[in-house]
Amino acid sequence: MIFDNIHLTLPVLAFMHDVWIDTECFGLKLVVTPWKFVGYTGVLLFGGRWIVQILASRREKKVIMPRLFWIMSLIGSLCLISYFTLGKNDSVGILSNLFPTFVAAYNLMLDLRNAREQAGT
Repeated sequence: MIFDNIHLTLPVLAFMHDVWIDTECFGLKLVVTPWKFVGYTGVLLFGGRWIVQILASRREKKVIMPRLFWIMSLIGSLCLISYFTLGKNDSVGILSNLFPTFVAAYNLMLDLRNAREQAGT
């Protein structure tokens, strides 16, 4: 792919590749670096946004997309893009998170603009 074999390890970020945890978990080798924590944070935010959405919809008894959903989507996508670009160098991960980043940013912008317009009227 277009991003394969591009190594973007900046000297200032070299510590992000240091191994913090090297163990076995359920018979599988587990190696955790700071980049993996960035990736895990992205996964938790990106997946957790659905809990926020379902709780808001349940409260309102109709489908609601709260602002926190878009904030979590944007931050989660940015964490995952960072992880896949600088941490893992995986073009599939980069491309699979690129589009949701733009959608979340656009919807967050629309939500903030609409809230500002409603406050002004």
